Amino acid sequence: MFTNFACDCFYVADRGPLLRAMSILPEYLRNQATQSGAVIDYRDWQVPLGRRFRALKLWFVIRSFGVEGLQEKIRGHVALAREFALWVDADPRFERLAPVPLNLVCFRHRGGEAANQQILDRLNASGQVYLTHTRLHQQIVLRMSIGQTNTQRRHVQQAWKLIQEAAAELGS
Repeated sequence: MFTNFACDCFYVADRGPLLRAMSILPEYLRNQATQSGAVIDYRDWQVPLGRRFRALKLWFVIRSFGVEGLQEKIRGHVALAREFALWVDADPRFERLAPVPLNLVCFRHRGGEAANQQILDRLNASGQVYLTHTRLHQQIVLRMSIGQTNTQRRHVQQAWKLIQEAAAELGS
């Protein structure tokens, strides 16, 4: 949502698992309103327990883009991620490892751990694109997240070109 780490948005169908993961209830935080369920304790929705006015950043983003403009940006990023996923699917050197419901594409080169690490290192050292990684079933997975405010299709195309070039250079 074009804000930094100190402002997060959660979309959850069931808040129970989130609350169970984040909740702490030491004695000094216990009160009748909380225990009755009459209030929502937003301290249970985030890592920090404090109540700083972090939402102001998001308010400025919404004011700047408007709700429709923000929706358009997010939908555009999701569409770019889905297009990127199609490019990954069409290249026999790569495999996609998860569905793409939002703006993150998880994929890997079929050449194994060393190949994926080499691609990741080469891309990130280039300064032209930055990918993150994770591990799934003990295998390195490359993560392409499309969400920077001004990202356009040409940027995603350039990133894919760099990924393909890094794959072509494997073993050379």
